[in-house]
Amino acid sequence: MDVLSLYREAGAFHEGHFLLASGRHSPMFLQSTTLLQHPARVQQIGAALAERVLEAGYRPDFIIGPAMGGVVLAYEVARNLTHALPEVRALFAEKDGQGGMKIREAFSVRSGQTFIAVEDVLTTGGSVLKAVRATEEYGAQCLAIAVIIDRRRAGGPLDGHPLLSLEQLYFETYAPQEVPEWLAARELQEI
Repeated sequence: MDVLSLYREAGAFHEGHFLLASGRHSPMFLQSTTLLQHPARVQQIGAALAERVLEAGYRPDFIIGPAMGGVVLAYEVARNLTHALPEVRALFAEKDGQGGMKIREAFSVRSGQTFIAVEDVLTTGGSVLKAVRATEEYGAQCLAIAVIIDRRRAGGPLDGHPLLSLEQLYFETYAPQEVPEWLAARELQEI
């Protein structure tokens, strides 16, 4: 699967000069919400991530993603796993108002259960790791983290958790005082 083509076809791969939520500047931006509004593309991505999970030998009890972006992705990965794991569920973690995440009381998470955490684009891993920590508080075990795109330079495990990705794509980001001239010459877009 050519993940970047899916982003381009959906109009979700942008080039220019972007001010990221982190405050850093970037020449490229991936807008997963634009891509994930298309059910056929979400199905392709969910199937590919589910295949990676099974190929790695994982048999999770559930899939979890951080709200909001990880909700659709968790559901679609779990849906695609049901042929091999009929009882697999899709959950999400949401902000707790204190800088972390929580699991809703309506979701059943028990000690000893296993899960895969999903995310669209992994840059620092902050959101997905908050979801992992919130889930581990119940005694569940994170088998791996599965993402559409890993944007980290080094790749590899994330905070000790194995990482499964459909694509690895690294592009530089710059602190405001380090923006190169060629990038500063482009019109700045806040996202």
